[in-house]
Amino acid sequence: MSNLTAVSEIILVGFPGLPDAFHGLVSTVMFFAYMISLTTNGTVIFLVTFNENLHQPMYLFIANLATSDLLFDTVTLPKLIARYWFGASTIPLRMCFFQIFLVHYFGGLDSFLLMLMAADRYVAICHPLRYTSIVTNKVVTISCGFCWTILSPSTNIVATVLASQIPLCGPNKINSLFCGYTACTDISGTRKVVFVFAMVVLLVPLGLILVSYIKIIVTISMTRSESLRRAFSTCMTHLLVIAFYFAPRIFMYIVSNIPFVRIKPDVGALLLYLYSFVPHMANPIIYFLQTKEIKQTLRRALQGSKFREKA
Repeated sequence: MSNLTAVSEIILVGFPGLPDAFHGLVSTVMFFAYMISLTTNGTVIFLVTFNENLHQPMYLFIANLATSDLLFDTVTLPKLIARYWFGASTIPLRMCFFQIFLVHYFGGLDSFLLMLMAADRYVAICHPLRYTSIVTNKVVTISCGFCWTILSPSTNIVATVLASQIPLCGPNKINSLFCGYTACTDISGTRKVVFVFAMVVLLVPLGLILVSYIKIIVTISMTRSESLRRAFSTCMTHLLVIAFYFAPRIFMYIVSNIPFVRIKPDVGALLLYLYSFVPHMANPIIYFLQTKEIKQTLRRALQGSKFREKA
């Protein structure tokens, strides 16, 4: 231990084993991925914020999810792109801890927001006559605010606290896309604690989501109401987003904690990129294609801008 130097900076490797010849291509792909996320999520946030017709509970949930996804990408992708474009691969230790917190914070926030969206669909379909009195804009604002300010920070600060207490000494390289754990001692106990908290953040909301949709399916199967069946069609978009979010994360957490399974760093980095960033690009596009009100609002906005240009 005496020969080891204390770590003051972390080196983000990005994609381990990636040949130098592909650095430009991969970083360009990441840049366009960030631009797509910035444009699509930003458009959703703009439309919901400035169009009074979209000041409804479901669209407020969508805007909150888009904000969370956009912020996640903003605290991770620019640094990763800078690593390949400008060689800026180092990050101060304190900033690394802060990024760990933000990554867990926004990841957990998505989980809780998807849970609230499932509750919204449950009330809309199973208790349609009481929906407007139960799920109001005020209730949505309070529940989302609780997730932003209390629930997600309190459940994910544990990861940051544990990381800050790990004795850090060389090597200081992290074979990943953003900050994680590195140490000169055995941190298997810390990883197990983080795994438990991650499973709670993922599985508790997922369990409530599944219960909500089971009740929704039972309600629809017990009635022949065509309006309820049409209402359930609005859930398909939400179910697709849920599948994008939960399935790969749970799979990776479980596989990475099986003792006899070892995922190669380059494969792990690729999978991390796919399930962390691709859904953030896909989610707004899914809502644009599947949600009639958002499509109509976007179409009117584009037509209005074209009309002003001609004028």
